[in-house]
Amino acid sequence: MATHIEMPKLSDTMTEGTVVRWLKSVGDQVEIGDEIAEIETDKATMAMEAFDEGILSEILIEEGAKAEIGATLAVLRDEGEGDPAQATPVMEPEPAVAEPPAPAPAPPAEPAASPPAEPEPTVTEPAPALASSPQVTEDAPQASVASDRIKASPLARKLASAHGVELAGLTGSGPGGRIVKKDVESAAKGGSNAPAEEKEPIASISPPPARPEPSQDSAKSGPPPPPLGLGDHRVELSSLRRIIAERLLTSKTTIPHFYLHAEADAAPLMEIRRQINVQAEATHGNKYTVNDLVLKAVIGALQAVPTVNATFQGDHIHQFGEIGVSVAVAVEDGLVTPVVRNAAAKSLLQISKEVKDLAARARDGKLLPSEFDGGTITVSNLGAYGIESFDAIINPPQAAIISVGSIVEKAVVENGEIVPGLRLNLGLSCDHRVVDGAVGAEFLSQVKKLIEKPALMLV
Repeated sequence: MATHIEMPKLSDTMTEGTVVRWLKSVGDQVEIGDEIAEIETDKATMAMEAFDEGILSEILIEEGAKAEIGATLAVLRDEGEGDPAQATPVMEPEPAVAEPPAPAPAPPAEPAASPPAEPEPTVTEPAPALASSPQVTEDAPQASVASDRIKASPLARKLASAHGVELAGLTGSGPGGRIVKKDVESAAKGGSNAPAEEKEPIASISPPPARPEPSQDSAKSGPPPPPLGLGDHRVELSSLRRIIAERLLTSKTTIPHFYLHAEADAAPLMEIRRQINVQAEATHGNKYTVNDLVLKAVIGALQAVPTVNATFQGDHIHQFGEIGVSVAVAVEDGLVTPVVRNAAAKSLLQISKEVKDLAARARDGKLLPSEFDGGTITVSNLGAYGIESFDAIINPPQAAIISVGSIVEKAVVENGEIVPGLRLNLGLSCDHRVVDGAVGAEFLSQVKKLIEKPALMLV
Protein backbone atom coordinates (compact mmCIF):
# COMPACT_ATOMS: atom_id res chain seq x y z
CA MET A 1 0.00 0.00 0.00
CA ALA A 2 1.35 3.41 -0.97
CA THR A 3 2.09 5.88 1.82
CA HIS A 4 2.46 9.58 1.03
CA ILE A 5 5.16 11.57 2.81
CA GLU A 6 3.72 15.06 3.25
CA MET A 7 5.31 18.42 4.07
CA PRO A 8 4.98 18.71 7.86
CA LYS A 9 4.21 21.88 9.82
CA LEU A 10 7.52 22.34 11.60
CA SER A 11 6.83 25.75 13.16
CA ASP A 12 3.80 27.71 14.29
CA THR A 13 4.23 30.34 11.55
CA MET A 14 5.23 27.98 8.73
CA THR A 15 3.09 27.95 5.56
CA GLU A 16 5.52 26.25 3.18
CA GLY A 17 8.92 24.61 3.27
CA THR A 18 11.88 24.07 0.99
CA VAL A 19 13.42 20.65 0.45
CA VAL A 20 17.10 21.43 0.99
CA ARG A 21 18.43 17.90 0.60
CA TRP A 22 17.09 14.37 0.36
CA LEU A 23 18.84 12.04 2.79
CA LYS A 24 17.32 8.96 1.14
CA SER A 25 17.28 7.97 -2.52
CA VAL A 26 14.66 6.21 -4.63
CA GLY A 27 14.85 2.50 -3.85
CA ASP A 28 16.18 2.96 -0.31
CA GLN A 29 14.52 1.19 2.61
CA VAL A 30 12.99 3.67 5.08
CA GLU A 31 12.33 2.79 8.71
CA ILE A 32 10.22 4.69 11.22
CA GLY A 33 12.34 7.45 12.76
CA ASP A 34 14.81 7.64 9.86
CA GLU A 35 15.80 11.14 8.76
CA ILE A 36 14.74 11.27 5.13
CA ALA A 37 15.14 14.94 4.16
CA GLU A 38 16.31 18.34 5.35
CA ILE A 39 13.54 20.94 5.28
CA GLU A 40 14.08 24.69 5.45
CA THR A 41 11.27 26.42 7.34
CA ASP A 42 10.67 30.06 8.17
CA LYS A 43 12.93 29.67 11.21
CA ALA A 44 15.59 27.08 10.55
CA THR A 45 16.64 24.05 8.53
CA MET A 46 15.78 20.81 10.24
CA ALA A 47 15.63 17.12 9.52
CA MET A 48 12.29 15.49 8.69
CA GLU A 49 11.75 12.06 10.19
CA ALA A 50 9.71 9.22 8.70
CA PHE A 51 6.56 8.12 10.49
CA ASP A 52 6.07 5.06 8.27
CA GLU A 53 8.26 2.37 6.81
CA GLY A 54 8.68 1.09 3.27
CA ILE A 55 10.72 1.58 0.14
CA LEU A 56 11.10 5.10 -1.21
CA SER A 57 9.58 4.62 -4.67
CA GLU A 58 9.03 8.22 -5.80
CA ILE A 59 10.40 11.67 -5.01
CA LEU A 60 7.89 14.28 -6.15
CA ILE A 61 9.56 17.47 -4.85
CA GLU A 62 13.16 17.85 -5.92
CA GLU A 63 15.92 19.49 -3.90
CA GLY A 64 15.61 23.27 -3.83
CA ALA A 65 11.88 23.26 -4.58
CA LYS A 66 9.20 24.64 -2.28
CA ALA A 67 5.99 22.91 -1.20
CA GLU A 68 3.03 23.96 0.91
CA ILE A 69 2.16 22.23 4.17
CA GLY A 70 0.40 18.94 3.43
CA ALA A 71 1.79 18.63 -0.09
CA THR A 72 3.09 15.17 -1.02
CA LEU A 73 6.89 15.14 -1.10
CA ALA A 74 7.50 11.46 -1.79
CA VAL A 75 5.84 8.04 -1.83
CA LEU A 76 6.67 4.94 0.20
CA ARG A 77 5.60 1.49 -0.96
CA ASP A 78 5.74 -1.98 0.51
CA GLU A 79 8.46 -4.26 -0.71
CA GLY A 80 7.41 -5.96 -3.95
CA GLU A 81 4.60 -3.51 -4.61
CA GLY A 82 4.55 -2.19 -8.18
CA ASP A 83 5.11 1.39 -9.17
CA PRO A 84 2.03 3.55 -9.73
CA ALA A 85 3.05 3.94 -13.37
CA GLN A 86 2.61 0.17 -13.75
CA ALA A 87 -0.56 0.04 -11.73
CA THR A 88 -2.40 2.50 -13.97
CA PRO A 89 -2.11 0.52 -17.24
CA VAL A 90 -3.25 -2.61 -15.41
CA MET A 91 -6.50 -0.90 -14.46
CA GLU A 92 -7.15 0.48 -17.95
CA PRO A 93 -7.45 -2.84 -19.86
CA GLU A 94 -10.37 -3.92 -17.65
CA PRO A 95 -12.90 -1.46 -19.13
CA ALA A 96 -11.32 -2.05 -22.53
CA VAL A 97 -12.49 -5.68 -22.39
CA ALA A 98 -16.08 -4.57 -21.97
CA GLU A 99 -18.49 -4.77 -24.94
CA PRO A 100 -19.12 -1.01 -25.47
CA PRO A 101 -15.62 -0.29 -26.76
CA ALA A 102 -15.90 -3.23 -29.26
CA PRO A 103 -17.99 -1.42 -31.90
CA ALA A 104 -15.79 1.67 -31.72
CA PRO A 105 -12.57 0.17 -33.13
CA ALA A 106 -14.39 -1.45 -36.10
CA PRO A 107 -13.52 0.65 -39.22
CA PRO A 108 -16.61 -0.47 -41.24
CA ALA A 109 -18.80 1.29 -38.70
CA GLU A 110 -17.63 4.73 -39.92
CA PRO A 111 -19.72 4.72 -43.14
CA ALA A 112 -22.75 3.73 -41.07
CA ALA A 113 -22.07 6.59 -38.70
CA SER A 114 -21.86 9.13 -41.52
CA PRO A 115 -25.67 9.42 -42.04
CA PRO A 116 -26.20 10.60 -38.45
CA ALA A 117 -23.33 13.03 -38.94
CA GLU A 118 -25.31 14.82 -41.68
CA PRO A 119 -28.32 15.74 -39.56
CA GLU A 120 -26.05 17.09 -36.79
CA PRO A 121 -25.43 20.41 -38.57
CA THR A 122 -29.15 20.70 -39.23
CA VAL A 123 -29.91 19.97 -35.59
CA THR A 124 -27.62 22.71 -34.32
CA GLU A 125 -29.41 25.35 -36.41
CA PRO A 126 -33.03 24.71 -35.43
CA ALA A 127 -32.04 23.84 -31.86
CA PRO A 128 -32.87 27.35 -30.59
CA ALA A 129 -36.35 27.17 -32.08
CA LEU A 130 -37.01 23.77 -30.49
CA ALA A 131 -35.40 24.59 -27.16
CA SER A 132 -38.68 24.79 -25.32
CA SER A 133 -39.99 21.45 -26.58
CA PRO A 134 -39.72 18.26 -24.53
CA GLN A 135 -37.54 16.72 -27.21
CA VAL A 136 -34.86 19.31 -26.59
CA THR A 137 -34.50 18.22 -22.99
CA GLU A 138 -33.97 14.66 -24.16
CA ASP A 139 -31.29 15.80 -26.60
CA ALA A 140 -29.65 18.07 -23.99
CA PRO A 141 -26.55 15.84 -23.70
CA GLN A 142 -25.93 16.19 -27.44
CA ALA A 143 -26.38 19.97 -27.31
CA SER A 144 -24.15 20.34 -24.27
CA VAL A 145 -21.12 21.20 -26.40
CA ALA A 146 -22.94 24.15 -27.93
CA SER A 147 -24.42 25.23 -24.62
CA ASP A 148 -20.97 25.22 -23.06
CA ARG A 149 -19.89 27.79 -25.58
CA ILE A 150 -23.00 30.01 -25.46
CA LYS A 151 -25.00 30.13 -22.25
CA ALA A 152 -28.60 31.10 -23.08
CA SER A 153 -32.04 30.25 -21.77
CA PRO A 154 -34.37 28.24 -24.05
CA LEU A 155 -36.67 31.24 -24.45
CA ALA A 156 -33.73 33.45 -25.40
CA ARG A 157 -32.68 30.95 -28.05
CA LYS A 158 -36.19 30.85 -29.47
CA LEU A 159 -36.44 34.64 -29.64
CA ALA A 160 -32.97 34.91 -31.16
CA SER A 161 -33.94 32.49 -33.91
CA ALA A 162 -37.20 34.34 -34.56
CA HIS A 163 -35.53 37.78 -34.79
CA GLY A 164 -32.38 36.62 -36.53
CA VAL A 165 -30.12 37.67 -33.62
CA GLU A 166 -26.71 35.97 -33.29
CA LEU A 167 -26.28 34.77 -29.72
CA ALA A 168 -22.50 34.80 -30.07
CA GLY A 169 -22.54 38.59 -30.21
CA LEU A 170 -24.52 39.14 -27.02
CA THR A 171 -23.45 39.73 -23.45
CA GLY A 172 -25.60 37.86 -20.97
CA SER A 173 -27.06 39.66 -17.95
CA GLY A 174 -28.37 36.53 -16.29
CA PRO A 175 -26.65 34.39 -13.60
CA GLY A 176 -23.16 33.38 -14.65
CA GLY A 177 -23.35 35.52 -17.79
CA ARG A 178 -26.33 33.57 -19.16
CA ILE A 179 -28.19 35.23 -22.06
CA VAL A 180 -31.84 35.79 -21.12
CA LYS A 181 -34.98 37.12 -22.83
CA LYS A 182 -34.31 40.82 -22.24
CA ASP A 183 -30.80 40.55 -23.72
CA VAL A 184 -32.22 39.23 -27.00
CA GLU A 185 -35.06 41.78 -27.05
CA SER A 186 -32.60 44.61 -26.44
CA ALA A 187 -30.38 43.38 -29.26
CA ALA A 188 -33.37 43.02 -31.62
CA LYS A 189 -34.28 46.67 -30.94
CA GLY A 190 -30.70 47.82 -31.53
CA GLY A 191 -30.07 48.52 -27.84
CA SER A 192 -26.86 48.40 -25.82
CA ASN A 193 -26.75 44.62 -26.04
CA ALA A 194 -26.56 44.59 -29.82
CA PRO A 195 -24.17 42.10 -31.47
CA ALA A 196 -20.48 42.91 -31.47
CA GLU A 197 -20.68 44.08 -35.10
CA GLU A 198 -23.04 46.88 -34.05
CA LYS A 199 -20.86 47.88 -31.06
CA GLU A 200 -17.64 48.80 -32.81
CA PRO A 201 -17.33 52.14 -30.97
CA ILE A 202 -17.60 50.30 -27.62
CA ALA A 203 -15.19 47.61 -28.74
CA SER A 204 -12.65 50.26 -29.60
CA ILE A 205 -12.79 51.49 -26.00
CA SER A 206 -12.23 48.05 -24.49
CA PRO A 207 -8.38 47.97 -24.71
CA PRO A 208 -7.81 50.81 -22.16
CA PRO A 209 -9.21 48.80 -19.20
CA ALA A 210 -6.28 46.44 -19.69
CA ARG A 211 -3.87 49.24 -18.80
CA PRO A 212 -4.61 49.28 -15.03
CA GLU A 213 -3.32 45.71 -14.71
CA PRO A 214 0.37 46.66 -15.02
CA SER A 215 -0.19 49.49 -12.56
CA GLN A 216 -1.66 47.06 -10.03
CA ASP A 217 1.33 44.78 -10.43
CA SER A 218 3.73 47.66 -10.11
CA ALA A 219 1.92 48.82 -6.98
CA LYS A 220 2.55 45.43 -5.39
CA SER A 221 6.10 44.88 -6.52
CA GLY A 222 7.31 48.47 -6.84
CA PRO A 223 9.22 49.81 -9.82
CA PRO A 224 10.68 47.27 -12.22
CA PRO A 225 14.12 46.06 -11.15
CA PRO A 226 17.10 47.46 -13.02
CA PRO A 227 18.73 45.17 -15.56
CA LEU A 228 21.58 43.08 -14.25
CA GLY A 229 24.92 44.64 -15.02
CA LEU A 230 28.40 43.23 -15.05
CA GLY A 231 29.04 41.41 -11.78
CA ASP A 232 25.38 41.69 -10.65
CA HIS A 233 23.45 38.61 -9.66
CA ARG A 234 19.96 37.83 -8.40
CA VAL A 235 19.62 36.29 -4.92
CA GLU A 236 16.33 34.46 -4.38
CA LEU A 237 14.77 34.83 -0.94
CA SER A 238 14.93 31.77 1.25
CA SER A 239 11.97 30.91 3.47
CA LEU A 240 13.84 32.28 6.48
CA ARG A 241 14.79 35.54 4.75
CA ARG A 242 11.23 36.07 3.49
CA ILE A 243 9.70 35.53 6.93
CA ILE A 244 12.25 37.90 8.50
CA ALA A 245 11.29 40.55 5.97
CA GLU A 246 7.57 40.08 6.55
CA ARG A 247 7.70 39.99 10.35
CA LEU A 248 10.03 42.95 10.77
CA LEU A 249 8.08 45.05 8.28
CA THR A 250 4.93 44.24 10.23
CA SER A 251 6.71 45.09 13.48
CA LYS A 252 8.06 48.42 12.27
CA THR A 253 4.82 49.53 10.61
CA THR A 254 2.26 48.33 13.18
CA ILE A 255 4.06 48.62 16.53
CA PRO A 256 4.65 52.15 17.88
CA HIS A 257 8.32 51.95 18.84
CA PHE A 258 10.10 54.27 21.22
CA TYR A 259 13.75 54.03 22.24
CA LEU A 260 15.74 54.50 25.43
CA HIS A 261 19.50 54.42 26.01
CA ALA A 262 21.71 54.08 29.06
CA GLU A 263 25.45 53.77 29.57
CA ALA A 264 26.55 51.38 32.28
CA ASP A 265 29.86 51.05 34.08
CA ALA A 266 31.04 47.64 32.87
CA ALA A 267 34.17 47.42 35.05
CA PRO A 268 32.43 45.54 37.92
CA LEU A 269 30.85 43.13 35.42
CA MET A 270 34.19 42.35 33.80
CA GLU A 271 35.82 41.80 37.19
CA ILE A 272 33.22 39.36 38.44
CA ARG A 273 33.31 37.55 35.08
CA ARG A 274 37.07 37.14 35.48
CA GLN A 275 36.65 35.72 38.97
CA ILE A 276 33.93 33.20 38.14
CA ASN A 277 35.78 32.03 35.02
CA VAL A 278 38.84 31.29 37.13
CA GLN A 279 36.65 29.22 39.41
CA ALA A 280 34.90 27.59 36.45
CA GLU A 281 38.18 26.38 34.98
CA ALA A 282 38.87 24.50 38.20
CA THR A 283 35.40 22.93 38.36
CA HIS A 284 32.97 22.45 35.46
CA GLY A 285 35.06 24.19 32.79
CA ASN A 286 32.27 26.35 31.42
CA LYS A 287 33.47 29.78 30.28
CA TYR A 288 31.02 32.60 30.96
CA THR A 289 30.53 35.34 28.37
CA VAL A 290 29.53 38.96 28.85
CA ASN A 291 26.22 38.10 27.20
CA ASP A 292 25.52 35.42 29.84
CA LEU A 293 25.75 38.05 32.55
CA VAL A 294 23.66 40.55 30.56
CA LEU A 295 20.94 37.92 30.13
CA LYS A 296 20.95 37.31 33.86
CA ALA A 297 20.61 41.05 34.45
CA VAL A 298 17.67 41.30 32.03
CA ILE A 299 15.92 38.42 33.80
CA GLY A 300 16.38 40.11 37.17
CA ALA A 301 15.08 43.42 35.77
CA LEU A 302 11.95 41.72 34.40
CA GLN A 303 11.27 40.25 37.82
CA ALA A 304 11.53 43.75 39.29
CA VAL A 305 9.43 45.39 36.53
CA PRO A 306 7.02 42.67 35.29
CA THR A 307 4.97 45.20 33.28
CA VAL A 308 7.49 44.88 30.46
CA ASN A 309 7.02 41.10 30.35
CA ALA A 310 3.83 41.34 28.32
CA THR A 311 2.27 41.50 24.85
CA PHE A 312 -0.45 43.61 23.23
CA GLN A 313 -3.57 41.63 22.29
CA GLY A 314 -5.83 44.18 20.62
CA ASP A 315 -8.40 44.72 23.35
CA HIS A 316 -6.17 43.78 26.28
CA ILE A 317 -2.59 43.33 27.44
CA HIS A 318 -1.44 39.79 28.22
CA GLN A 319 1.14 39.75 31.01
CA PHE A 320 3.26 36.60 31.11
CA GLY A 321 3.75 34.62 34.29
CA GLU A 322 7.07 33.13 33.15
CA ILE A 323 10.10 34.76 31.58
CA GLY A 324 11.32 33.45 28.26
CA VAL A 325 14.43 35.17 26.90
CA SER A 326 14.82 35.07 23.12
CA VAL A 327 18.51 35.25 22.20
CA ALA A 328 19.29 36.69 18.76
CA VAL A 329 21.70 34.39 16.90
CA ALA A 330 23.17 35.30 13.51
CA VAL A 331 23.02 32.41 11.03
CA GLU A 332 24.11 32.11 7.42
CA ASP A 333 20.89 33.42 5.93
CA GLY A 334 19.60 35.79 8.58
CA LEU A 335 18.75 35.83 12.25
CA VAL A 336 16.98 33.37 14.53
CA THR A 337 15.85 33.79 18.13
CA PRO A 338 15.82 30.54 20.13
CA VAL A 339 14.37 30.84 23.61
CA VAL A 340 15.68 30.15 27.10
CA ARG A 341 12.37 29.19 28.69
CA ASN A 342 11.48 29.58 32.36
CA ALA A 343 14.68 31.60 32.64
CA ALA A 344 13.95 33.02 36.10
CA ALA A 345 14.25 29.54 37.60
CA LYS A 346 17.67 28.83 36.06
CA SER A 347 21.11 29.54 37.42
CA LEU A 348 23.77 31.50 35.56
CA LEU A 349 25.54 28.22 34.74
CA GLN A 350 22.35 26.69 33.30
CA ILE A 351 21.67 29.79 31.21
CA SER A 352 25.24 29.90 29.91
CA LYS A 353 25.25 26.24 28.85
CA GLU A 354 21.79 26.43 27.28
CA VAL A 355 22.63 29.53 25.24
CA LYS A 356 25.82 27.93 23.92
CA ASP A 357 23.90 24.81 22.92
CA LEU A 358 21.08 26.79 21.26
CA ALA A 359 23.52 28.99 19.35
CA ALA A 360 25.56 26.04 18.08
CA ARG A 361 22.52 24.12 16.90
CA ALA A 362 21.01 27.28 15.37
CA ARG A 363 24.07 27.70 13.15
CA ASP A 364 23.86 24.04 12.16
CA GLY A 365 20.12 24.32 11.48
CA LYS A 366 19.33 21.68 14.09
CA LEU A 367 16.91 23.57 16.33
CA LEU A 368 13.46 22.15 17.02
CA PRO A 369 10.32 24.24 16.37
CA SER A 370 9.47 24.22 20.08
CA GLU A 371 12.77 25.94 20.88
CA PHE A 372 11.54 29.13 19.20
CA ASP A 373 8.36 29.35 21.28
CA GLY A 374 7.76 31.02 24.61
CA GLY A 375 9.91 34.15 24.27
CA THR A 376 8.69 37.20 26.20
CA ILE A 377 11.65 39.55 25.56
CA THR A 378 14.60 39.49 23.16
CA VAL A 379 18.26 40.34 23.74
CA SER A 380 20.34 41.29 20.69
CA ASN A 381 24.08 41.72 21.26
CA LEU A 382 26.31 43.17 18.52
CA GLY A 383 29.21 43.92 20.83
CA ALA A 384 31.36 41.22 19.27
CA TYR A 385 31.17 43.16 15.98
CA GLY A 386 32.47 46.36 17.53
CA ILE A 387 29.09 48.11 17.48
CA GLU A 388 28.87 50.53 20.39
CA SER A 389 25.12 51.22 20.23
CA PHE A 390 22.09 50.52 18.03
CA ASP A 391 18.30 50.45 18.10
CA ALA A 392 16.72 47.05 17.53
CA ILE A 393 13.31 46.27 16.02
CA ILE A 394 10.84 44.57 18.36
CA ASN A 395 10.35 40.86 17.82
CA PRO A 396 6.54 40.49 17.71
CA PRO A 397 4.46 39.67 19.65
CA GLN A 398 6.85 40.77 22.40
CA ALA A 399 6.75 44.30 23.81
CA ALA A 400 10.48 45.01 24.20
CA ILE A 401 13.94 44.16 22.93
CA ILE A 402 17.31 44.96 24.57
CA SER A 403 20.21 46.00 22.33
CA VAL A 404 23.69 45.46 23.74
CA GLY A 405 26.79 47.16 22.33
CA SER A 406 30.48 46.52 22.84
CA ILE A 407 32.35 47.35 26.03
CA VAL A 408 34.47 50.40 25.27
CA GLU A 409 37.42 51.75 27.21
CA LYS A 410 37.04 55.51 27.50
CA ALA A 411 37.80 58.46 29.72
CA VAL A 412 35.14 59.05 32.37
CA VAL A 413 34.68 61.53 35.16
CA GLU A 414 34.68 60.16 38.71
CA ASN A 415 34.68 62.45 41.74
CA GLY A 416 35.62 65.40 39.55
CA GLU A 417 38.58 63.64 37.98
CA ILE A 418 39.04 62.14 34.53
CA VAL A 419 39.94 58.48 34.84
CA PRO A 420 39.92 55.49 32.45
CA GLY A 421 36.78 53.42 32.54
CA LEU A 422 34.87 50.64 30.79
CA ARG A 423 31.46 51.56 29.43
CA LEU A 424 28.65 49.44 28.02
CA ASN A 425 25.84 51.05 26.00
CA LEU A 426 22.38 49.52 26.48
CA GLY A 427 19.36 50.24 24.28
CA LEU A 428 15.72 49.43 24.86
CA SER A 429 13.04 49.41 22.14
CA CYS A 430 9.50 49.36 23.57
CA ASP A 431 5.98 48.89 22.27
CA HIS A 432 4.29 52.07 23.48
CA ARG A 433 0.92 50.31 23.57
CA VAL A 434 2.23 48.16 26.43
CA VAL A 435 5.14 50.04 27.96
CA ASP A 436 5.09 53.73 28.87
CA GLY A 437 8.24 55.83 28.91
CA ALA A 438 8.57 55.84 32.69
CA VAL A 439 8.10 52.06 32.90
CA GLY A 440 10.68 51.48 30.18
CA ALA A 441 13.10 53.82 31.94
CA GLU A 442 12.61 51.99 35.24
CA PHE A 443 13.26 48.64 33.57
CA LEU A 444 16.42 49.83 31.80
CA SER A 445 17.66 51.38 35.06
CA GLN A 446 17.25 47.99 36.73
CA VAL A 447 19.32 46.33 34.00
CA LYS A 448 22.02 48.97 34.43
CA LYS A 449 21.97 48.57 38.21
CA LEU A 450 22.52 44.80 38.02
CA ILE A 451 25.35 45.21 35.52
CA GLU A 452 27.09 47.74 37.73
CA LYS A 453 26.45 45.61 40.84
CA PRO A 454 26.59 42.08 39.43
CA ALA A 455 26.80 40.41 42.83
CA LEU A 456 23.10 41.26 43.26
CA MET A 457 22.06 38.97 40.43
CA LEU A 458 24.01 36.03 41.78
CA VAL A 459 22.18 35.88 45.10
